[in-house]
Amino acid sequence: MKIQLGVNIDHIATLRQARGESYPDTLEAAQTLLNLGADYIVIHVRRDRRHMQEADLHKLCQNFAKKIHLEMAPSKDMLDLALKYKPGSVCLVPEYPSELTTSGGLKFTEDNKEELRNIIFRLQEAGIRVSLFVDPKPNSLRAAYNLGADIVEICTKDYSKAKTQKQAQALLSEVSLCALLGRELNLEVHSGHGLNYDNVHDIALIDAIQCLNIGFSIIARSVFVGLPQALLEMRNLLYRE
Repeated sequence: MKIQLGVNIDHIATLRQARGESYPDTLEAAQTLLNLGADYIVIHVRRDRRHMQEADLHKLCQNFAKKIHLEMAPSKDMLDLALKYKPGSVCLVPEYPSELTTSGGLKFTEDNKEELRNIIFRLQEAGIRVSLFVDPKPNSLRAAYNLGADIVEICTKDYSKAKTQKQAQALLSEVSLCALLGRELNLEVHSGHGLNYDNVHDIALIDAIQCLNIGFSIIARSVFVGLPQALLEMRNLLYRE
């Protein structure tokens, strides 16, 4: 058996934006990956538009909306964008201007829960499935459930940065226990952040996780072996005995 794989293609757009060209084309990258067996295409349209642009979201959703998993900040302007183009699913993530990449899971407070609940409702009302990006903490899983999310994506940032095998195993157990809790809450469980060819296999073996979202390591590997081979190598690490 194999776990599902969402491939984040943000850094295809990063390369394009570096020179202000029309290539490499995100639509061509997405089509290539889907033809080769990727289950979803993940993009993060950030408010600063550092890589993915609204035009990318538009053309990707025009061609295969149900396969597009949009990461976005839980804000009114991004909600309007999602409702305009209607990707198959949306993952709400925290977003800070100075970060290189998403730095952790959503923080749930009494001040933001009602706003999150309203955004989730509006997206679901439009037929868009909603995921919340959460740290591997039981309270975060329960908060996602109580807010009405369809999916939780468990952040593997700390696991991916573990310095020792002992530390990695402890953090792997945290992810595994939270994935099991997510399944018990009838949430679809995804996971991702910092996963690469060296650390992904143990995460993929967690039975309660249904999908991994991976981007940077695949795009980086493709520089040397090409996108088809990079995807195949990752796919081969996701099989469960």
